[in-house]
Amino acid sequence: MAWGKKDAGKGGLFADGSQTLAESDPEFMDLFSAFAYREVVDEPAANHPDLTDARRSMAILAALMGCQGADAFAMMATVALDSGMTPIQLKEVVYQGCAYLGFGRALPFLRAANEALHERGVATPLEPQGTVTPENRGEAGERAQCACFGEHMRGFAEAGPEETRHIHGWLVRNCFGDYYTRGGLSLREREMITACYLAAQGGCEPQLVSHLQANRRVGNDRAFMVAVFSQILPYIGYPRTLNALACLDKAEG
Repeated sequence: MAWGKKDAGKGGLFADGSQTLAESDPEFMDLFSAFAYREVVDEPAANHPDLTDARRSMAILAALMGCQGADAFAMMATVALDSGMTPIQLKEVVYQGCAYLGFGRALPFLRAANEALHERGVATPLEPQGTVTPENRGEAGERAQCACFGEHMRGFAEAGPEETRHIHGWLVRNCFGDYYTRGGLSLREREMITACYLAAQGGCEPQLVSHLQANRRVGNDRAFMVAVFSQILPYIGYPRTLNALACLDKAEG
């Protein structure tokens, strides 16, 4: 199902007890659907040749994780799968979110993803996507980190004050080594969803600026990121979207 061809909130996609939101709040749902699923989707500046329906889905789901929109995530996971996102891509968006949101905030989305897959008859667990071992995850993580941020990041795991150096090591081995090396998503897609986690949760502007620089480095140019932030605006609101665009300006300054 292509985005914009069917309004979310119809046909039971938004469930609210015995009524869908389309039934209990038809005026609001017409207003929201007209904006989010027609005006935003059809806006030329909110589109990019590389922003496929599957990648749009990844961005929206990552943003919903960032803003803790569990109910909306549960509904949009079904729309995402209908729009060409694979079960593995869905799970990878959730798994990587743990590194940027923490397990406590990621767990509800893992459950929602599993429910969406089980409703479609997809058995879990899915095919493993890990590519590293306990012995090489640090080296692999450093390669991924350098691919995103540049060679100046080499040796980051051993840098900084001794009392906090272990966190640098975890960032290299866990965030980049355990997650960025997995299959299912390209490096471009992983940096895109990272920007969405950060933009949606707010309070992470320094990290967002850095990851927007990384996005540019891996091939996600300004026009692409403007399109991404435009597409997630209905889910995270105007203030955080405007903050994200300000971070994009700063990343290019």
